[in-house]
Amino acid sequence: MGALVVGGTAFRVWQVARVDDRQPADAIVVLGAAQYDGDPSSIFAARLRHAEALYEAGVAPRIVTAGGGQPGDAYTEAEAGRRYLVERGVPAAAVVAVGEGSDTLGSLQAVAARAVRDGWDSTVMVSDPWHSLRARTMARDAGLDAWTSPTRSGPVVQTRETQARYIVRETAATLFYRLTHASVDPSYADETGGVG
Repeated sequence: MGALVVGGTAFRVWQVARVDDRQPADAIVVLGAAQYDGDPSSIFAARLRHAEALYEAGVAPRIVTAGGGQPGDAYTEAEAGRRYLVERGVPAAAVVAVGEGSDTLGSLQAVAARAVRDGWDSTVMVSDPWHSLRARTMARDAGLDAWTSPTRSGPVVQTRETQARYIVRETAATLFYRLTHASVDPSYADETGGVG
């Protein structure tokens, strides 16, 4: 039975990673990843560029960048993401930074609270393919009407070995979340940020 649950979850991680089920929405939500003094990491930049393309395609009227910061950081992930998008020409009024949360769950809970305050609820989630199932599940549990549009570029999707490693990690993290409705230990996170 346990093998079926693990295998079924791994299949769902893989399956959702391969599907772009974007729909017209109130917001495009970009989950944060590492940033260095305001400059997004290559993983984060790939997510942001994908969100920019969705915005330009008219998927949503706003982009929400999500993610907190580490002690001593000059910028949160959300602030670094917003700055990056505005510098690339996305109108400042169309980019909202929600700089709270030290992991995916905390960030999405903060985004859901902002959505209630601002009066919107439908989202297209942008993250790495393998993170999409868990991010969508957490967003829906937080009260958002969430769909996914995974990135197709960046370091996370370059090699089969990297893909396999992330599928295993996300399978474990998704099972942990479904059992506990909590994030995994913060030490689980790496440059992808928001992994927990």
